[in-house]
Amino acid sequence: MTQHLAAETSLDGLPTSTGTLPGWWREAVIYQVYPRSFADSNGDGMGDLEGIRSRLPYLKELGVDAVWLSPFYASPQADAGYDVADYRAIDPMFGTLHDADAVIREAHGLGLRIIVDLVPNHCSDQHEWFKQALREGPGTPLRERFHFRPGRGADGTEPPNDWESIFGGPAWTRVADGEWYLHLFAPEQPDFNWEHPAVQDEFRSILRFWLDLGADGFRIDVAHGLVKAPGLPDLGRGEQLKLLGNQVLPFFDQDGVHEIYRSWRKVLDEYAGDRIGVAEAWTPSADRTAMYLRPDELHQAFNFHYLNTGWDAQALRATIDESLDAMRPVGAPTTWVLSNHDVVRHVTRYGGGAEGLARARAAALLMLALPGSAYVYQGEELGLPEVLDLPDAARQDPAFARGAGQDGLRDGCRVPIPWSGTEAPYGFGEGGSWLPQPAEWAGLSVAAQTGDPASTLELYRAALHLRRAHPELGAGDAVEWLEAPAGVLAFRRGDFTCTVNTTDGPVRMPAPGTVLLSSGDLSDPSELPADTAVWWRG
Repeated sequence: MTQHLAAETSLDGLPTSTGTLPGWWREAVIYQVYPRSFADSNGDGMGDLEGIRSRLPYLKELGVDAVWLSPFYASPQADAGYDVADYRAIDPMFGTLHDADAVIREAHGLGLRIIVDLVPNHCSDQHEWFKQALREGPGTPLRERFHFRPGRGADGTEPPNDWESIFGGPAWTRVADGEWYLHLFAPEQPDFNWEHPAVQDEFRSILRFWLDLGADGFRIDVAHGLVKAPGLPDLGRGEQLKLLGNQVLPFFDQDGVHEIYRSWRKVLDEYAGDRIGVAEAWTPSADRTAMYLRPDELHQAFNFHYLNTGWDAQALRATIDESLDAMRPVGAPTTWVLSNHDVVRHVTRYGGGAEGLARARAAALLMLALPGSAYVYQGEELGLPEVLDLPDAARQDPAFARGAGQDGLRDGCRVPIPWSGTEAPYGFGEGGSWLPQPAEWAGLSVAAQTGDPASTLELYRAALHLRRAHPELGAGDAVEWLEAPAGVLAFRRGDFTCTVNTTDGPVRMPAPGTVLLSSGDLSDPSELPADTAVWWRG
């Protein structure tokens, strides 16, 4: 049932849009590379840019359109590179600026686009601006580029407000001269003050630096967090971490962020080739997310509402409809994502083991059949589960040290992926891996799965090539829902139909056409197995 069909390409080798609206990004499949965990070229146990470059042919063969690279900037690595000390330099652990240039050039030669991660909400406490702000002291110009405030209480020993860090504990740290600075994440990540013109000017310059190097766009970290409510008011509620993503908060999703992205859009539009901005925006609703994607702002936003929807047909249908309805008025494509570097891998979220894998395979076909753009996190095409038994000594997520245990933290989804061989590090590199890999991953490596029609890797390869061959899969902004039994999703896109059984037992229903691809064994086309998705033609 697997089919491999060639992708359409433009004269410059980069994929063309196959939909009705211009813009390669509207139905692109974008693959996230977490650099330290993808491929190690020099044997130090840490992935690097040269390792990424050497594996680009694999991504081309997989069938994706673009590659998003998580941060590789110069950084003390207090938060795996999301604490940036220099936005125009490469951290030596990943290589050099020449290596970054080589990755971009080789990707373009293969018809792949490159999206780089940008971290504008905060920098490293080793950034020159912040170090100088500490040296200069209270009331000096450099301090205005951050959020420095006097403390509360008679002697200023209490934080300026009650905000909590996303990683746990207060969102404020006191410095030697008595002032406090704001950090919504780790203390090593001071937040920029985006009301300051110098901050705005600096980031427009950073955009141009990477666009000049050939980057095709930016994934914008914490895109919803740049602007804080005037006066930094108390939230007045405890357990703030439980409110993230579905509540109005004074430090997230403030209306002032939109003027920033309008200015960025002008910069992106200065460059040929459809350079894009992708928002990581946790908002209370899909309608609020859509505001980031108005025609003069960014191009895409991650659909976290979809990622957080459980394996339930009714809930999935509601989220799909809500997502499509929210994006339609602003003319932006909906995005679909199942996993990334910040969440538990969906094989495990869906129950783990054989059940979790079956659901993850079905979820992949569902995601890739929906209109818009899809994101694939490295290793999900191998069916990798979350690693739940990492030793405490190996953990590097700053939330682990500040929190109360391993559950739900991020190291387990960042374990380096297996490429080949029967023993760790499974072809990742010659010097081991920075996080230990499970023994059972030998059977999940790229080499072990290649050529096996029942493997998850070959399922992804087939699905991605079919998606290229059938433009209706990614194009458009709506699905035609079909009548289906309880627990089953069925929708049509032109003469293509997708059916998904989210129940734990087989469901009988008429075959809507000829089978193109199935996520599970389909011995009888009129009986849809449990936790299985099928693509049909006709």
